[in-house]
Amino acid sequence: MRIALMATCLADVMAPDVARSTVELLERLGHEVVFDKRQTCCGQMHTNTGYFREAAPVVRQFVDVFEPQLEDVDAVVMPSGSCAGAVRDQHALVARRARDADLEERAGRVSAKTYELSELLVDVLKVTDVGAYFPHTVTYHPTCHSMRFLKVGPRPLRLLRAVEGITVVNLPESDTCCGFGGTFSVKNAETSNAMVTDKANNVVKSGADFVVAGDASCLMNIGGKLARQGQRPRPIHLAQILNSTKENPFVPSSTLLGRAS
Repeated sequence: MRIALMATCLADVMAPDVARSTVELLERLGHEVVFDKRQTCCGQMHTNTGYFREAAPVVRQFVDVFEPQLEDVDAVVMPSGSCAGAVRDQHALVARRARDADLEERAGRVSAKTYELSELLVDVLKVTDVGAYFPHTVTYHPTCHSMRFLKVGPRPLRLLRAVEGITVVNLPESDTCCGFGGTFSVKNAETSNAMVTDKANNVVKSGADFVVAGDASCLMNIGGKLARQGQRPRPIHLAQILNSTKENPFVPSSTLLGRAS
């Protein structure tokens, strides 16, 4: 299968190993991954904050990059539930607000082939055991967009539980938000801090060595709070665990969500 990668702007800047791990995982499973360097942002932050007019050119850029690829690729993958949710649930809305019927139609074609990583693996590639090895205890945080927009449900947990050596433990109050929400954490800093404090405390209560999620943004928020508290659990993206093998194990480094060199 030929798959186009949307790396996401946050992964590009803050967590590049998430994008690399996605590519390496899919290639190890025998698929071709293509990457168009013209890609930028999905426009999620603009839309979530209510800036629909400002989001329109960002959505148009996204569609201009990915729609022409649909003739040559079988799917577009994003290692982010929030960004995939934006493409699937917000792009058509932004186009309608801009009264651009052509953009709405084109955005619909792109969204129909866009998947979050766990959706792609389980629903499209029909695989749950990807041959990963991760001999650590983890707890899973279901991010808001993946849970409520995409409804990925148990897909990430099915993938995690098939990993050799792993121990998956329950996260207390797992379905509560971590408080990031992009600009929400900036405009509502005190509320956001209270939410991420509760989330970090529950991660610690789980007894896990790692907290795993499908969104680098949430992991950045939770991991930052854990680090400031001096707590042991580390953030790790689902792609990084699934890409970890006995031959090439994931080794935590001092860099957030990064591999040791």
